[in-house]
Amino acid sequence: MPTKALLLAVRNDPTPTISILQQLQPEMVCFFLEESSKHVVESEVHPALSQMPKRWDWILTPDTESFPACHKVLAQGLGPLLTTWNVTPGELAIDLTSASPAMASVMTLVGFPFSTKVSFIPTDVSQEEPAGSSSSSDTSENPWDEEAPRIRQEACDVFNLGWHEAAARAFHTLEHRVSGGLKPFYRALADVAHGYGLWEQLLYRPAWEKLKSGVKALELASVWGGPPGMDRIIKVLKGNARFLESIVLDAKEIKPSITLDLLAWAKRRGDRGRDFEMATRVLLRALGAAAQCQLSVRYRLKSWDINVEQLPKDMQDTCRNCYLNEIDGKYRLPVQAQFQALAGLGDPMGQHFVTNWPKMKSLFDAADHAILGYGFESLKAERFHQLFELTMKLTGTVVSDLPVFPTLKF
Repeated sequence: MPTKALLLAVRNDPTPTISILQQLQPEMVCFFLEESSKHVVESEVHPALSQMPKRWDWILTPDTESFPACHKVLAQGLGPLLTTWNVTPGELAIDLTSASPAMASVMTLVGFPFSTKVSFIPTDVSQEEPAGSSSSSDTSENPWDEEAPRIRQEACDVFNLGWHEAAARAFHTLEHRVSGGLKPFYRALADVAHGYGLWEQLLYRPAWEKLKSGVKALELASVWGGPPGMDRIIKVLKGNARFLESIVLDAKEIKPSITLDLLAWAKRRGDRGRDFEMATRVLLRALGAAAQCQLSVRYRLKSWDINVEQLPKDMQDTCRNCYLNEIDGKYRLPVQAQFQALAGLGDPMGQHFVTNWPKMKSLFDAADHAILGYGFESLKAERFHQLFELTMKLTGTVVSDLPVFPTLKF
């Protein structure tokens, strides 16, 4: 594979530098050296090359034996130089053949985000081999292969906190940095994380499609061996894909599975101890969705286009007077009226709502007074938890009914 950019340590002996440049023939070279070694590059290395790099520059260290001195100049200079050269992460090779221990440590540390190859050719071998030959003693490795498990777990931790897009970006980074055989595994993890990010946005079809492709790729990757825990995670992913499928392929206008998903969405926010305002709004929407489903499935009523004559008689005048949408001429029931209609029709869920309304009113009021309601007060966590428990009881839902996102841990 051609070398786009090379970070190369230079000291007093030009022979290893010449051999490496002839072997790799990089398009761009950054020499890392002391001021006193510049003459080696100018008077001995350049004249010995039959093909000069298209671009070259150097970063000077005041002391090749000092880790702090080397680190300061390379950390300050390498990133801007690679940006100027339009070198993207993964396109840099690093050669440590002529580096001091301090230089080698710094080059590996600073260059790691940009590089997928770190090499070392023993000096005596480079002197013996003809220029341009490929030495069998060349020891090179992709540092990302060994670092991948640590970075993967960090990405998993981010995923488990609910930051799915950030996790997808981390997995994509690993996909592009690790060696070839590992790439499909990390591409699959990136697809899975991206799928859950879409799911969190309630984009069910693209989430389902992304999750399906990710599961298939993970299954293929696991054939070649994978980290422990793959079977457990794949099982959860398949269950989630089936849940999404139940929503996507449901041809009915009102889909009961969405109520479960909205409850699960709110629960995840509550379990993580954040976003209580948004979780409460979604919880209220889940309550309304449950009422809409019950009205539709059992009584053939659409809450957004009510046939007034189908309502209980004591609600009909109220509906005509209060719930007419003057723009489209349709009668539209708000959430509380939906449950009142269910109660009047003898439905147990509606009757339960009416019975518990004194308890629920204070929770509805708290949601209305919150910042994402109509007020200016932050919602307290206990209010969300109280409303969640009442909603679960009211809808007859148990936690085991809700879809659960996987906990990624390899």
